[in-house]
Amino acid sequence: MRSGNRLGQLIGRLLGPRLGRQFGWLWGAYGTSALGTWLAFGALPLIAIQVLHAGPAEVAALSSVGAAVGAVVAVPLGPWVEFRRKRPVLIAMDLARFAALLTIPAAFALGVLTFLQLLLVSVVVAAADITFRAASGAYLKTLLPAEDLLVAGARFESTAWTTTIIGPPLGGAAVGLLGPVATVVADAVSYLLSALGIRATGGHEPPPAARKAGRLRAGDLLDGWRYILADATLRPLFLNTVLFNGLVMATEPLLAVLMLDRLGFAPWQYGLAFAAPAIGGLVGSRLARPLATRFGQHQVLVVSGALRAIWPVGLVLLGPGTGGLLLVMGVELGLIFCCGVFNPVSATHRLRRTATDRVARTLSAWAVTTRASTALLTALWGVLGALLGPRTALGLAGLLLLATPLLLPRRSAVLRAGAADAEPEPEPESEPAPSRA
Repeated sequence: MRSGNRLGQLIGRLLGPRLGRQFGWLWGAYGTSALGTWLAFGALPLIAIQVLHAGPAEVAALSSVGAAVGAVVAVPLGPWVEFRRKRPVLIAMDLARFAALLTIPAAFALGVLTFLQLLLVSVVVAAADITFRAASGAYLKTLLPAEDLLVAGARFESTAWTTTIIGPPLGGAAVGLLGPVATVVADAVSYLLSALGIRATGGHEPPPAARKAGRLRAGDLLDGWRYILADATLRPLFLNTVLFNGLVMATEPLLAVLMLDRLGFAPWQYGLAFAAPAIGGLVGSRLARPLATRFGQHQVLVVSGALRAIWPVGLVLLGPGTGGLLLVMGVELGLIFCCGVFNPVSATHRLRRTATDRVARTLSAWAVTTRASTALLTALWGVLGALLGPRTALGLAGLLLLATPLLLPRRSAVLRAGAADAEPEPEPESEPAPSRA
């Protein structure tokens, strides 16, 4: 009997508190769409290569230009989302992605699929994804009290890494059995199921903040960036995230060239090198809340943020054979574990620090900058890789990553921000206090 009670207590500590039915539906919707995304990982470039016989320049454009243009398209959507109820926006963005992706198998079946269509779909999906993230953060803040946001963030993070582990292998098998557009269909359906799950959350959503002017002004587009850069703790966290994510993502194509071309690794080995270490993200995300509870959120944020920066420079030592494969897996495991701890703590700090009537604009500006800078750095590192070689370019990115911890928030700034947060800010007259699930 005692062992059963202890087991129950252990499971309860690992899972955390219950966050209510509405959060459960939101979490389920997120997990469904995340699984669809990872099932279709690399699907558009694969279709471009296998169906349309696209060359390297076209495939690179599909990955970078689509994301960059999507980020630009999403710029005015952040302020637009701020002054609307978030649940209908979430559903609309899911349905937009569902409809856009579904055009690909339809055009493929009719024999009219073009590269331009793939590019347009990538733009729509990128813009809808940024808008969805902005609206979902604002919606989550109305569902849960501040003390539960870290629990929610850890659950989203663990779900993301779980789908990262199981999605690509299943997607690869589906492509082998059913053809190159099969995973696109699965991804589209996952967004439809996500929209239905969000609709099922029900409940009452507080009305959005009232606009002072009747229509969107040009200056409103910059509100998110102004808010971030004016805040002593959001500003360094923002700069750290943008630079870190951009440099890590920029090295992925170079690592693919080095492993698959120069060092002769098989495609399955390349896939294994990134799929297996994703378990580190799952473990890290489960440890984020207990670590933050014991050591404090700022301490965990700084330590995990610093530790995640030391791993990528090790890729310059990559060689052929089993030793090289184990080196990549070790580097990725350490990197992903630290990211699994850092990401939910960072997201929680960002949400708690941002005023309720500024969340959508802030998150939209954050995502737009991250996407655009990643596209820019990916293009730049492609040029460096061509000029200096992939190994040298990887080493340069690793050295720059070692400097990113200097951009993390200082403890003094966090303490000042916490003191300011201790005094509740007045809510806009048109917006009641956020409801709790």
